[in-house]
Amino acid sequence: MENHFWFDLIFRNRIMDTLSSPIQMLSFLKRAEPESQEISRAAEIWETTLQIVKERIHQKHKRSINATDLLSTDELKMIADMSGCLSHLQPPICPKHCLASKYRTITGACNNRWLPAQYEDGYSQPKSWNPGHLYNGVELPPVREISNKIFRASDNTTSDDNAYTRTIVEWGQYIDHDISFTPQSTSKATFKGGLDCRHTCENLNPCFPIKIPPNDTFSTKKDCLPFYRSSPACGTGEQAVLFETLTVSNQRQQINALTSFIDGSTVYGSTPALENELRNLTSEEGLLNVNTRFSDNGREFLPFVAQVPSPCAQDLGDPDGVRIECFLAGDSRSNEVISLSALHTLWVREHNRIARTLKKLNTHWSAETAYQEARKIVGALHQIITMRDYVPKIIGISAFHHYIGPYGGYDPSINPTVSNVFSTAAFRFGHATIPPVLQRLHHKFQEHKNLSSLSLHEAFFSPWRLIKEGGLDPVIRGLLSKPATLLTPDHIMSKELTEKLFVLSNPGALDLASLNLQRGRDHGLPGYNDWREFCGLHRLETQASLSTVITDLNLVQKIIDAYSHPNNIDVWLGGLVEDTVPGARTGPLFACLIGKQMKNLRDGDRFWWESDNVFTESQRNELAKHSLSHVICDNSGVTEVQTDVFKLGQYPQDFVSCNHIQGLNLEAWQENPNRVGTCNSPPRIKNGNFVLCTMSAQIVVVYSCYFGYKLKGSEEMTCTDSGWSSDPPTCKGKHSPICFFFFYYYYFLFKVLHYFTPIFTPIWNVQLHSLTAATSVNRTEGQWAPSNPTTKPTASLHQELEIRC
Repeated sequence: MENHFWFDLIFRNRIMDTLSSPIQMLSFLKRAEPESQEISRAAEIWETTLQIVKERIHQKHKRSINATDLLSTDELKMIADMSGCLSHLQPPICPKHCLASKYRTITGACNNRWLPAQYEDGYSQPKSWNPGHLYNGVELPPVREISNKIFRASDNTTSDDNAYTRTIVEWGQYIDHDISFTPQSTSKATFKGGLDCRHTCENLNPCFPIKIPPNDTFSTKKDCLPFYRSSPACGTGEQAVLFETLTVSNQRQQINALTSFIDGSTVYGSTPALENELRNLTSEEGLLNVNTRFSDNGREFLPFVAQVPSPCAQDLGDPDGVRIECFLAGDSRSNEVISLSALHTLWVREHNRIARTLKKLNTHWSAETAYQEARKIVGALHQIITMRDYVPKIIGISAFHHYIGPYGGYDPSINPTVSNVFSTAAFRFGHATIPPVLQRLHHKFQEHKNLSSLSLHEAFFSPWRLIKEGGLDPVIRGLLSKPATLLTPDHIMSKELTEKLFVLSNPGALDLASLNLQRGRDHGLPGYNDWREFCGLHRLETQASLSTVITDLNLVQKIIDAYSHPNNIDVWLGGLVEDTVPGARTGPLFACLIGKQMKNLRDGDRFWWESDNVFTESQRNELAKHSLSHVICDNSGVTEVQTDVFKLGQYPQDFVSCNHIQGLNLEAWQENPNRVGTCNSPPRIKNGNFVLCTMSAQIVVVYSCYFGYKLKGSEEMTCTDSGWSSDPPTCKGKHSPICFFFFYYYYFLFKVLHYFTPIFTPIWNVQLHSLTAATSVNRTEGQWAPSNPTTKPTASLHQELEIRC
C-alpha cells in the first residue's frame, strides 16, 4: 500500500508539471494519514446518510422529523456499523506486557472541549452559515472584511521584537504541529449535488466559502475563496442520534489526527503506517530514513515523498530541470516554509545521532531497542525545550506559575486532549509574530553574498532552496540572530500572510487571518467574552470596557465598527489584540488558555519525562542539561550559538562556541550486556523485532511485527533457568486495511440503498453522486487514481467494482 494515497483524493485533477494553486497547497497541508482519512470519511458517510433520511422524511411528511422517528436503534446501529463509525467509537485495546510502561505507543492511545460549541442550529452549522442569522441584533461580519479592516497594514514594514529571535516563532509552529492537526473534509465537492467547492459560493457541506467583499485587493474574478469544513468526529453532531437526544454533550466535534502529547510525532509520525515509512528497517542501529540523493555538506536531508510529481515548488531557473520533491516527515506540514523544514531535519539528524551512540554503548541492543530509546529521549527533549524554555516566555513567568506551577507527578484524572479553542484560536497567536522576510546568513552572521533574503512567500513549499541553496546552516543562522515580529495595533499580521499566503508562481492567494477566523466559526467556537468568563476574567460588554484591555483606541474603534457588539468578537481576534501581559507575548486570555492546556499536556501524560519510572534519576539529570542550542551544534555546521537560542543577542558578544554548550551524556543509558542471564541473545524474526524488559524480576523479551504484518504465536518469551520459555513468534503478511475500507464503503452504500429503497430511490442520483465521485478508486501503476465517477452500486456490486490491492 502506498502510505500517502491521499494524493489522488485531494487533487482530483492530477497535477503534472504545473504548480498547484494556493487552495490546493492548503489541502496538501490539511491532508491526513490514511488511518485518519478512514475515520473522517466514515463520519461523513454516516452524517450524510442521516441527513438524506431526514430530508426525505421532510419531503414526505412536510414537517421536520428526526431520523430516530423513522429508524429503530438497531437500524441506526447498522448504518453506523456499515459506515465504519461504530468500530472507531470503541476503546483501544491496550497492551498488557512490560513495554506498556516502558514506551508510549506511536498513536498515543492507552495513555474536548472546555466550553460547549455555539453552532447556529445548536449542533452542527457554523457561525455565519445562514444568511440573516443575527447575533446581538446584527449579522457577523464576513471574515475577509474583518481582515481588511483590522489586519491590513499600509505597508509591509514590521516592528522587531527586542527580546526574542525568530527561532521562538519557528519552535511555536513546530511544537503546535506535534500536538494538534485537524483534517479537513475528505471530499472536495458538496455532499448534496456534487458541486466542486472551488466553483461555488454557497454554504453546502463540506463547502464553507469565504466571501470576498467588493473592491477587494485579491485579484480574483470570483466572489469567494474556497474553504472546506473540518471533518466531524464519529458519533457527534447529527450522527449523535444513535446515542441520545441532541444535546451540548454531543454537538459536532472535530478530530485531532495527532496524539495530543508532546512526544516528537513531528519526527516519528502518529500512525504505524507512517512510522514504518519513516524508519530505516534495514539498519541495526534503529535509524530513521534520510535522503539518498542529496546531502548537506555530509549531513542528512529528509527523504522525499513517494509521489512524483509532488506539489512543491521547483527551481524554475535550473537549466537541467532537476525536480526536488516535497520532504517526507512525521507531520505533513513540514514543507510549509523552509525554516520549518530545517527544524524537522535537525531532529531527524538528532535521532540518528543518539541512536548510533546508544548502539555503540549497548552493542547487545536490538535495532528496535535503539530506536525506541532514541525516540524516548527525543520526545523528552521536545518536552523540556517547550515547557522550560518556550512557554514561560510566551505567557510570562507569573501566568506560568499561576496556571501551570511545579510538576507534581502524573495525574490519571487529567484529560490531556488538546482543546478546540487552543488549537483553533489561542496557539495561533504565533501567526502575528512571523516576520515577512527570511534571512540567510554566512558564518559571521552577516547577509550571505550568494543567498539573498527571501520574502516569506518565496520560501513556501520550496525544499529545493535547502538542497540547492546552501543547506540548513544559512537558514538556521537567520533564525538565531534575527528578531521575531512584535504585534502592534497598526500592524497585526504581515501582508505576506494576508495577501500572499501560498503564492508560488501561480495566480491567486489565500489570507491566513480569514482562514483562522473562518475555522473558528466552522468549529462553533464561543465568542471572545465567553472565553474571558471561562478564564475568570471580566466580560467586556461595552466599547469603554474593551479599551481597558486594548489600550489603542483606534484599534478598539475598528473592532466595534466591524462587530457592533463586543459579544460578537471572534475569540482568535479578541485574544490576539489584547495588550500583552508583562514579560509575555500574549494577553491575559491567551495566557490562560495556553497555560491550562500546557498543564494538562504535562500532568496528564504518563510518559512525561519527569514522571516516576520513565527515566532513571541519572538520566533525568542528563536530559536537563540538554537544549535546542546543543541540538543545533550537534547537527549542523553552525559553530557559535546563544546559550538560549530563543533570546535575541548581538553577534559576536552574545554568542559562544558550541564547545561551551552543555549537553547530555548518553553513558547514563549504558546497560550491562549480561542482563539476559542464563539465556542467549533472543532469536531474531523476519519482518519484526524485539525489545528486552524486566517484569517481576524476570527478563522478558517482547516481539512486534513491522506495519503490514501480523504476529503469529506468543509475543513474549521469559528467560528461565533452562533458557527461553518458548519459540519466537513469526510475522505474516496481511491485507491492507485501506483496501478493505474501500470495499466496505461501497458495500455500505449498496446495503443502505437496498434496505431503504423507498427512501433513497427518488434522490439517489443527486444526493450521493459526490460521495461516489470523491472515493471511487482503482489501483493502477502503484498509485490510486480516480475511477469512473458516475459508477453507482447495484445488485451486481462485486462485478462492477474493481478494487485491486
